[in-house]
Amino acid sequence: MSTDADVGAQSQSRTMPDARIDAAVTLMQDFAERTGIAAGSEMQRYLWTDAFAVCNFLGLARATGKRQLRELALELIDRVHHCLGQHRKGDRREGWISGLSLAEGETHPTRGGLRIGKPLPERAADENFDERQEWDRDGQYFHYLSKWMHALDQAARATQHARFNLWARELAHSAFHAFSYLPAGTRGPRRMYWKMSIDLTRPLVPSMGQHDPLDGYITAIELRASAAVLAQAAAEPDLEAETSQYAAMIRRGEWATADPLGLGGLLTDAFRVAQLTPQGGLPESPDATLLDTLLGASLMGLKYYARGGELQMPGEHRLAFRELGLAIGLHAVEQMWQAVISGAGRPYSDSRVRTQLRSLMHFVSLRDDIESFWRSPERWRTAAWIEHRDINEVMLATSLAPEGFLVLSNTPLTGTS
Repeated sequence: MSTDADVGAQSQSRTMPDARIDAAVTLMQDFAERTGIAAGSEMQRYLWTDAFAVCNFLGLARATGKRQLRELALELIDRVHHCLGQHRKGDRREGWISGLSLAEGETHPTRGGLRIGKPLPERAADENFDERQEWDRDGQYFHYLSKWMHALDQAARATQHARFNLWARELAHSAFHAFSYLPAGTRGPRRMYWKMSIDLTRPLVPSMGQHDPLDGYITAIELRASAAVLAQAAAEPDLEAETSQYAAMIRRGEWATADPLGLGGLLTDAFRVAQLTPQGGLPESPDATLLDTLLGASLMGLKYYARGGELQMPGEHRLAFRELGLAIGLHAVEQMWQAVISGAGRPYSDSRVRTQLRSLMHFVSLRDDIESFWRSPERWRTAAWIEHRDINEVMLATSLAPEGFLVLSNTPLTGTS
């Protein structure tokens, strides 16, 4: 039987060599050039991809000391706000989707939320619902907004500029009040819409995303924890009421999933909980068992997914970004296991958490298989890769150098050149 030290030795062998950093830098520089970030040209933006890209640029700036990568992150934030925080070209509406004046919008660019960046306009109020076409229509997704909140907060932590955290909290406040609602005839808990209109006045898809309340809860705690240590951070919105409402929503949540992207999200959420716990940002309930619950749900889903045979299919029948989401989550498992091996305190001293992580470490080889498969240039010639090239390449870069996305560091970037 292998010991904790044996599993730790296997983990230690998978270090982050310079070749992985170099490959990630190349992918992100190509993305910046291709999508017009560096050149100053106007290009269509996509919120999910850009959220990961901001984190990647910040993490790679820290890993390489290159100031240019930090500046690309900040430039991308500005471009996203001016593109996705405003109405689409060709829309009869103009300006900030919040309805703020041009000057006020510059100061509060996220108060009205942010568009997804889909190619087709949103469905009109009198237009029939078409499930297949809805995937290509614009609007707002909560799980995209929460990724952007995280990206802004990572920028706040990296630069120590409180405005990024303020923009994230203002987005969190607006998103909660637009996406959540109290079902008729009940006192709670609240529920959430999956997709809203661009102006946040009507639901486009009324069903609730499985992990949206969980993601909202952990993200709100992250933003509050950052605000508590940032100099000159604005007091409002403090997100206290929103955090409490999310806590009620997740109390009886079922988180297990066999979807690789969803699994990756669960594991990264678990790592955020583990990092935020020592900072005192997590109340005793329901979080005394939240980390263990998330790890247990992830383990259940991973066992099912590993038996499904998806990773044995040819590339043209697979979606790289969904698998890479799982690979990123498995990097989070390894980060947590390293904390166990190093003897870190809360929350890794809990025997249940250690047991769950030890079991999860046996699936880290899936991450290596996923990365190896999608790093091969021959896979990049498939129609599925080409159709989703930006999101695939950005998330591959995240998997190669995951710290910018995964690690909640309060150490500012310094000495970049």
